[in-house]
Amino acid sequence: MRSDFQHLVTQTSEHISIITMNRPAVLNAFNERMLAELNEAVADAAQDEDVRCVILKGAGRGFGSGQDLSEFSSANGSKEPLEVSKHLGKYHQLIRTLQEMAKPTIASVHGVAAGISCNIALACDLRIAADNARFIQAFARIGLMPDGGGGYFLPRLVGIGKALEMAMLADEVSGPEAERLGLVNKCVPAAELEEATLQVAQRLAHGPTRAYGLIKQLMYQGLDSDLASSLKLEGELQGRAITTEDHREAIRAFFEKRAPKYQGK
Repeated sequence: MRSDFQHLVTQTSEHISIITMNRPAVLNAFNERMLAELNEAVADAAQDEDVRCVILKGAGRGFGSGQDLSEFSSANGSKEPLEVSKHLGKYHQLIRTLQEMAKPTIASVHGVAAGISCNIALACDLRIAADNARFIQAFARIGLMPDGGGGYFLPRLVGIGKALEMAMLADEVSGPEAERLGLVNKCVPAAELEEATLQVAQRLAHGPTRAYGLIKQLMYQGLDSDLASSLKLEGELQGRAITTEDHREAIRAFFEKRAPKYQGK
C-alpha cells in the first residue's frame, strides 16, 4: 500500500492495516480526493495477503462529519446536472469492498460520525466507540435521506423503529447509547479507544483469517436468505473451511494441548 496519500495516513504492522482519514480541519468531511484515496487504500488492504485485519479511523476531533457540503454545494450550483448516482457509486464501491473483503474490518470511532461517515462505520464488521462518540444520521437535517448503505445497515443493527427514528429526527446517539442499542460492539473511555481497538485487531490478525472471511460471507448473505438457502451455503463454506491450513493447525494444537499458531492460510 502506498503512503503518499493527500488525505489519508496509512500504516501496516503485525498484519494490521490502519487507515486514518486525515482532513481534521473539516472533521474529515469527504471530498472527491479523500473518497478516491480511501477506495484505493481499502482495496489494496483487501488484496494484501500480509494484511489480516483493517482498522478505519479519523484524525483530529472526530471520525468524520460526512460529505463536504462546500464541494457538494458547488457541484449542485453549477450549470452541469449533478449526477447523484455516479457520485454515490464511489461510496457504494467502498462499502462493498469493506463488506466483501475476506478479512475483518473495524471502525474505531471518536467524536462525531455523521451522515455518510456514520454509514461507512456501519459497513465495517465491528465498531468500537469512545464514550465521546456521537452517531448522527444527519441527512434529514438538509432534506435528504440516508445513503451510503444506511438504509441497509441501520435497521439490521438497531431494528426498523429505531432506524426510522434516527433517520427522521436526526438526533445524536452517544457512544454509550450506541452500545446499548447494538449500533457498536463496545464503548470505552476516549483515552482507551486506541488500545481497545488494537487489542481486538490483534486477536483477529492472529486468528484463522480464512475462516473469518467465510464467516463474513455466511452472515452477510444470510441476512437476505431463507433458512434452506443459508443451510446450503453453510455446507459449502464449511467444506472450504475444513480444508484450510489454519483448521489443520487448530486440530494439531488441540491434540498437542497448546495454543494454535494461525498463519491465515
